[in-house]
Amino acid sequence: MSEAPAGLYLHIPFCSRICPYCDFAVRTGDTARRGRYVEHLLAEIELYQGYPLKFDTIYFGGGTPSALDPGELARIVDTLRDRLRFHEDTRIFLEANPEDVSTETATSWRRLGVATISLGVQSLDPEGLSFLGRAHGVDVARRAVEQAREVGFDTVSIDLIYGLPGQSLSGWSSELDRALELAPDHFSCYQLTIKQGTRFRLLERRGELTQLPEDDQAELFKLAHRRLAAAGFPGYEVSSFAASPHHRSRHNAKYWHHTPYLGLGPSAHSYSENRRWWNLRNTDPWQQAIDDGRRPVQESEVLNAETLALESLMLGLRTYSGVDLGRMRSRWGVNLVRDNEPLIRRLESDGLLSLEDDRLVPTLDGLAVADSLAGSFQI
Repeated sequence: MSEAPAGLYLHIPFCSRICPYCDFAVRTGDTARRGRYVEHLLAEIELYQGYPLKFDTIYFGGGTPSALDPGELARIVDTLRDRLRFHEDTRIFLEANPEDVSTETATSWRRLGVATISLGVQSLDPEGLSFLGRAHGVDVARRAVEQAREVGFDTVSIDLIYGLPGQSLSGWSSELDRALELAPDHFSCYQLTIKQGTRFRLLERRGELTQLPEDDQAELFKLAHRRLAAAGFPGYEVSSFAASPHHRSRHNAKYWHHTPYLGLGPSAHSYSENRRWWNLRNTDPWQQAIDDGRRPVQESEVLNAETLALESLMLGLRTYSGVDLGRMRSRWGVNLVRDNEPLIRRLESDGLLSLEDDRLVPTLDGLAVADSLAGSFQI
C-alpha cells in the first residue's frame, strides 16, 4: 500500500439548523444524540485499528464539527492517535460556525492541536445571511474571526458564498472588501449551486427563486479571483485563495492529486490504490452497521486508468498549477497532447489555457468553465 502521506476525514453531521442550500448528510441533534454519535465514531475508528495508511492531515468536516463539545473532540483525537498511524507534522483542520466560537471554545480547539480553523461566515451582508438561512449575524461573524486570531490558530480561513439571486458586481466587491478587513489567512469562495433535495430547489420549482444567470455568475467568479489576488491572496484552485503557500489546504490537495485518504462517519468517502469506497449516508444505518461490528461501507468501486486519467484532467483544470502531463503519461499511460493536439491549439487560441513546461494550465477564463472544458478532451 502507498506510503504517501494520507488524509483522514471525519464527518460530523450535526447542525443547529439545516441551511436551504445544503445537500450534505446533516441532521439536527440534542446532546444525547451527539453523544451516541461520538461513541459510534470512536467504535468505527476501532474497526480501522492497524490500518496501513499513515496520515498527515485530520479534517473535521460536516455538518458542523464545532457542534460537538470540545471534550468530545478531544476523545476523538486521542482515539485516532492511539489506533492509527500519523506523521509528526500532522495538521488538524476544523470547520466551525461563527456562533460556536468563543474565547473558551477557540482556546480548547487550539489546545487540541487544531492548526487551521475554517469559519462558515458565508456572507458579510445581513440580507445575504438571511437568504442563506444562517444562524449568525454579521457582527458575530466578525467577532469569530477576531477571536480565532487572538487565540493564535496557524491559519484562519473564512468561507463565502456568491452568486445569490440579484447579487451585483459592486455588491460582491464591497463584500470582499469587508472580508479583507478581517485579515484572514485563507478564503474559500463558493458559487451558490441549487442542489436536488434542498429547500432552494423546492423554491425554484415553485417559481419563487431564480438563479443568477451563468454569465453574471462567471463575472462574480472572475471578480473574486482578481480582487483577492490584488490584495495578496492569489488563487490556487477555483474556490481557494491563500496569503502564502503555507496557508493552502494540505488536506484538500489530496483529493485533487489522487493521494490516499480515509473517510469516517456517515457518507464519508475513501480512496486508496485505485479503489474508492463510501460509507452509508444516513446516520441510523451507519450506527447499526457499527453495532454489528462491521465497517459501515455502503459500496466500493475499482477505478481503471481511463477513469483516473479523466478525473486527473478534471481536477487539474480546476487548479492554478494545471494538469501535469508527464504524470498523466507515467501514472495513467495517457498522452493528452498527442491525443488532443488540435483541441489544445484551439483552446489556447480562445484564451482558455496554455501549454507550459509539460503542463496544461488554465487561464482565469478557463478556470471559470473548468468542468465543461475537461469534457471536451479525448482520453
